[in-house]
Amino acid sequence: MTVEIRLRAVTEVLDGAPVVEVAEHFGVSRQTITTWRKRYQATGLDGLADRSRRPHSSPNRIPPDTEALICEMRRHHRRWGARRIAHEMQREIGNSAPSRATIHRVPIRNGLINHQEQQHKKVYKRWAREVPMHLWQLDLVGGIHLADGRECKMLTGIDDHSRFVVVAAVLSSPSGTAVCEAFIAAMTRWGVPFEVLTDNGKQFTGKFTRPLPVEVLFERTCREYGITARLTKRRSPTTTGKIERFHRTLRRELLDETGAFSSLADAQAAIDQWVHAYNTARPHQSLEMATPASLFRPRTFAEPTTGEVVRPATVATAACSPAASAQCPSTVLARATDAIEFDVRVPPSGVVGIAGIQQLWIGKNHAGKIATLWMDLTSVHVIVDEAVVKTVLSRLTTTDLERLQMRGARPGRSTPAVAAVDITTADERLGAIEIDRTADRNGIVIVRGHQLKLGVDTAGTRVTLRIDGDLIFAAAGNHLIKTMPNPLGINEIRRLTGVRKATTPLPPPPPAGPQTVQRRIPKNGRVMVAGQRIRVGAIHAGIIVNIVVEDHHFRVLDGTKELSLHARTTSKPLRVFNAHRPQHRKLSPEDRRTRMS
Repeated sequence: MTVEIRLRAVTEVLDGAPVVEVAEHFGVSRQTITTWRKRYQATGLDGLADRSRRPHSSPNRIPPDTEALICEMRRHHRRWGARRIAHEMQREIGNSAPSRATIHRVPIRNGLINHQEQQHKKVYKRWAREVPMHLWQLDLVGGIHLADGRECKMLTGIDDHSRFVVVAAVLSSPSGTAVCEAFIAAMTRWGVPFEVLTDNGKQFTGKFTRPLPVEVLFERTCREYGITARLTKRRSPTTTGKIERFHRTLRRELLDETGAFSSLADAQAAIDQWVHAYNTARPHQSLEMATPASLFRPRTFAEPTTGEVVRPATVATAACSPAASAQCPSTVLARATDAIEFDVRVPPSGVVGIAGIQQLWIGKNHAGKIATLWMDLTSVHVIVDEAVVKTVLSRLTTTDLERLQMRGARPGRSTPAVAAVDITTADERLGAIEIDRTADRNGIVIVRGHQLKLGVDTAGTRVTLRIDGDLIFAAAGNHLIKTMPNPLGINEIRRLTGVRKATTPLPPPPPAGPQTVQRRIPKNGRVMVAGQRIRVGAIHAGIIVNIVVEDHHFRVLDGTKELSLHARTTSKPLRVFNAHRPQHRKLSPEDRRTRMS
């Protein structure tokens, strides 16, 4: 039918009909009519039949041998997807390997992929710890069949950060004792984690034991080793999704293929061999195709606080023995005892936390700045703009320093300031000590309930108070600003915080010179300075001026421009240094209605 219609159109054109009219009559373009005519004149009636639109050549198509290699990988490893095949081909043929999208189309074109709907349409929130050995996920899994008909269970554990399998022990009986023995053996080999995450099984927790909750052996083991035991919500397996996904891979790649094992030892040997390949050779998609062993780092062994556990002489020997040398990714790390430091941005509140253990008040005046926290087992120094602004006693332990180092803290520089001292046991012969405080808007510093008046000109200034016997010396800006009697008793001094030993001499007093005050010019143009009224002029109303107070004159400045010069007739001291804020009067009902209209 198509050929007949095209022949009628060509015949009309050959009989002399205009091409435009014929194209409009048959509902096609005039270029199509011209093409039909040329093909009919060249090859006759066969030229009007449909032709293939396939290009004569495809320069961008992958070579046949590469396509055959992709299909061969897919047939031999039916669990491999396009991402895994692309990774393996990248390792085999280098940069000439095709892209992941191209590899995905090859199995589809050759009928090697069965399309299926997405099993989980819900989007889950993914999370992972930032460093290894912070969290282990533990679980019990069945499906280990023996030739005698028994079904055994296995304790599995995986590192949350690196996906490194730390324990895969087949248990003849999944009792609490067997679980703890396998757990302790894993810690003996790889080190003690900070936290473990399990479900609410009776081997892991006695929280839901009736009639009263009890502490099971696993919880006691975690308590003795200083491990935080965390539990998932009930009927919430997605919380331990990493270990559950590992179980799925274990079943598909090993248990479903091997069938029943002849004995418990054979099952353990087969699982150990497969776990070794999983840790060291098998790339992991969630790790950007890296192997778990390349990201895992063990810790040193930590003795439990109570009880005794039989373990090898050294952890390094146990973890990197000849039998496990291929699986050991690196040497055992040493515990952090030296000083460390890291940078933090000061929040608007001015309070910075350290590992959730200690909080430091740096000050709102440093909000938004980058502060360096230098810390060891004795002191914590806060460095802002290469200057130490605060020193306090450290409440961190060796484990806390190690945890911060694993989270990215760098080795600390040499001690930036004098170490803080613990004065809780100080006696009457205590030497000179120093503390840092900030004066309020009235120039007052409060120390253990005692008000130390430093002057309004020090409002908002960070001052150093040196307590030496019966005197207190206040210094700010490398100058001694005031000396006053010491109202603090020895018991009050023992309760001070942020104390350090005084090792430097007292700074000199500030050089003598005129003082400067600020005033906001009111509507009448007159201001009060040291008990004397000065007429500046109503034309300057609303602006803030600087008034230099000399011995015999008041010099009024607007920036660097001198507005007026007045003779000083009083000798009263200066009490107000800063400009007053404008007072907003309350609106009357009439003014409020007028403003709203």
